[in-house]
Amino acid sequence: MEAVIFGASIGVSVLAFLFAAWLYRWIRRQPSDNLRIEELSGLIRRGANVFIGREYRAMAMFTLVASVIVFVLLPSPIWQPDPDIGILANVQMLISYLIGTVFSATAGKIGIAVATRANSRTAVAATKGIKPSFLCGFRGGAVMGLAVVGACLLGVSLVFIVTDNGTALLGFSFGASSLALFAKAGGGIFTKTADVAADVTGKVELGIPEDDPRNPAVIADNVGDNVGDVAGMGADLFDSNVAAMAAALVMGSALDKIVGGGSGGGSGGGSDRYYVTTVFCYAAIGLLASIIGVATARMGKKGNPTSALNASTYVTTALFALLTAGATLLLDAYWRPGAGGLDLGLWRIWGASAVGLLVGTVIGIVTDYFTDDRRRPVRQTSLASKDGPAFTMLSGMSYALLSTLPAMVGIGVSALAAYLLCAPLGAASGNEAEFAFFGISMAAVGMLSIVGMIISNDAYGPIVDNARGLAEMGNLGDDVVEITDTLDSAGNTVKAVTKGFAIGAAGLTVIALLGAFLAEVNEAAAKLGVKGFNGFDLMNPYVFFGILVGAAVPAVFSAMLMLGVNRNAMRMVDEIHRQFREIVGLKEGKKGVTPEYDKCIDIATTGALRELIPAGLFAIAATLVVGFVGGVDAIGGYLTGNIVSGLLLALFMSNAGGLWDNTKKYVESGHDGGKGSDTHKAAVIGDTVGDPFKDTAGPSINTQITVCSLVSSLMSTLFLSFSLPALF
Repeated sequence: MEAVIFGASIGVSVLAFLFAAWLYRWIRRQPSDNLRIEELSGLIRRGANVFIGREYRAMAMFTLVASVIVFVLLPSPIWQPDPDIGILANVQMLISYLIGTVFSATAGKIGIAVATRANSRTAVAATKGIKPSFLCGFRGGAVMGLAVVGACLLGVSLVFIVTDNGTALLGFSFGASSLALFAKAGGGIFTKTADVAADVTGKVELGIPEDDPRNPAVIADNVGDNVGDVAGMGADLFDSNVAAMAAALVMGSALDKIVGGGSGGGSGGGSDRYYVTTVFCYAAIGLLASIIGVATARMGKKGNPTSALNASTYVTTALFALLTAGATLLLDAYWRPGAGGLDLGLWRIWGASAVGLLVGTVIGIVTDYFTDDRRRPVRQTSLASKDGPAFTMLSGMSYALLSTLPAMVGIGVSALAAYLLCAPLGAASGNEAEFAFFGISMAAVGMLSIVGMIISNDAYGPIVDNARGLAEMGNLGDDVVEITDTLDSAGNTVKAVTKGFAIGAAGLTVIALLGAFLAEVNEAAAKLGVKGFNGFDLMNPYVFFGILVGAAVPAVFSAMLMLGVNRNAMRMVDEIHRQFREIVGLKEGKKGVTPEYDKCIDIATTGALRELIPAGLFAIAATLVVGFVGGVDAIGGYLTGNIVSGLLLALFMSNAGGLWDNTKKYVESGHDGGKGSDTHKAAVIGDTVGDPFKDTAGPSINTQITVCSLVSSLMSTLFLSFSLPALF
């Protein structure tokens, strides 16, 4: 059965790539015969490729340095090689790390390639109606979704099959996470530099439309949508999916050793690795459900794009629940041939994954409520904006703070339910904690099971946002702009839901990674001949020290990113002012006079690369300092504080930004004064503040806590050996 499931995982991954290739060819066949639209789309594509090329070159330097450190120190120092396989363990870790970076980078590159071509076709399709335009935008996003999850499942499968080593998977995950951290932070700084500068100089100062071609920052703004919300968000969710699978497989491998194969919770019946096989089975089914969900996505001629996107997500969710239930029946019959009834152990694991899936759906619904312009929070914030920007800020921040409770409770409930469901599996062997944390990891796998559809919805957002800009800059007419506005509004709502989902999934994933950290520490302790442990005592001063430092790291990390946006945006505003001042006829829109778009793209690119490195290195360095100062006890507290503080800040900032963005669009659609009114100016200010909240700092925090968790697990042997508690 193990070989069959592994083969099926690789087969489903290949199917995802083939379907993504077919969708890409379908998009390329769609008409794009408007020369002005193609010219503008080409500028966006070239700008995105310039940024990605320069960012990846910078990341290659980081990867080169990190590779040397990984090889020398992980999983154990080369002067103290692994007692079982020696220096080969370090070689496996190095190769796994490099594969993780390559797979993550490739997924981002694929997303950029399709998104920057789908935007023009989506704009042109809007001349024929909302239905073909929606389908073009969604299928463009689906290429990214299927490519990311296919790469994730294929990469994890190959690394695990070749190395048969759960720790090597953490190296693969660290490669994906480190690149995702920089990709999301860098893309976020780029996109919000351009967006903030364009809004401040265009809407606030001059009162010109959002995508007016006179504004020198407008192309950089459209480039930013792609490098931030396509490449960056894709790398982020690739990282979360890999980390969830890695955590589940690390703990599953340990549990398979404990139970000696067979059914674990039941009577046994076969030599397959029970828990490892289950993880791959559920992950493969999740990707298959996403493929079916994408293939069946449709929208009626007068339908609502938000409803169509949500319906596709619900179809995928239901498919995963049903297909995994059927697979559970088959696995139960295989592992317990001839036995009556059902193996409660296997169904407990299914229950944990179902809980994660359900909570992911609930988080999406809550996020939708607080950010959709059809709901009370956005409309109340719009009303408050009539009295000035101070009330815009107060109202939006208050609703965003309220929005954190349901999501935080949901993550807590899912972790608790999964823990209680799976802990009894270890009662006979005295390993309740190990089985319980495995249950949490399966809840994370369940929540991320539909990530292919989630990324498809997320990448749809920047494609239709670009299409809206192209429609306005290409003078396709008010009707086309109205259609793309409708699609863009749905994209904003779905992007907010996606960010909430990504943060929730990261929350469960890092709780599971905390279990993986415990497993790695205990394995290292056994090899070193020192005492292992199962938990952390809050009264331990090392643990409390770690909690306080860990809670502060997300706040400092966010501040560094947003200050980077602030500094970079001010440089771009100065450049925009220079162009309006020095280029004769630009402000008046004289025919034949065009701004120097490349100057703004270069400012955004250079500034983003300059600002992202310190923030990423700070998060990694803080983890290392805490580990070497306080040891594994301090790291346990550090991860706990980092998780709680990080999730709260990420949810607050993402939802605040989404709410302010849709408040602005709600006013622009003619409500509470409409465009040009004082209400509109107040809403634009709220959106300008919310931009780095929702697209730079907020969604980058979940990657930061994942990276810190992985660094902690990978460095556990060194923290045990060389920290102050170990030395004194």
